[in-house]
Amino acid sequence: MITTRQLIAQARAREEAMARVEELLASASGTAHDLDGQVEVTVDARGKLLRLWLAPTAVDLGERLGPLVVEIAQAAMREATQDGYNKVALLLGEDMTAMIEQLTGVPAPARAEDDDPGMTVEEFQRLREERLGSAPAPAAPSSVEDEDAYWESFDPASLRSDR
Repeated sequence: MITTRQLIAQARAREEAMARVEELLASASGTAHDLDGQVEVTVDARGKLLRLWLAPTAVDLGERLGPLVVEIAQAAMREATQDGYNKVALLLGEDMTAMIEQLTGVPAPARAEDDDPGMTVEEFQRLREERLGSAPAPAAPSSVEDEDAYWESFDPASLRSDR
């Protein structure tokens, strides 16, 4: 059974944590760039432009440059929003962060319906096998001379994170 003092302590801890949310959000930022590396934008969690970098070749884009900068800035804003939610979640926990998302009406970009879920484990394994072929893993070097050859052919993807 929770005592009144414990409830008060929990409420104070939450109040202090909520006070830190503003500080965390102020430190959140996001950076995005186009595929060709001609435009890079960094914004804070409120959308304030912190940095705009244009490659010298960006001038060749002509009328497409403006819309591209806006598109990249929007992607950077999504990154900044996610960064803010990630920081808040570490402080308040996932449930409170989800509640903040609902209250603000701004969902975390990682929860967006159109977000790419990434590669499945099965797809990763299939692509790895295609890349490596059916060749067996190289044997450990038997001498110091063979060590360089061993490490040149070593595939870090063969390491398993669950061991």
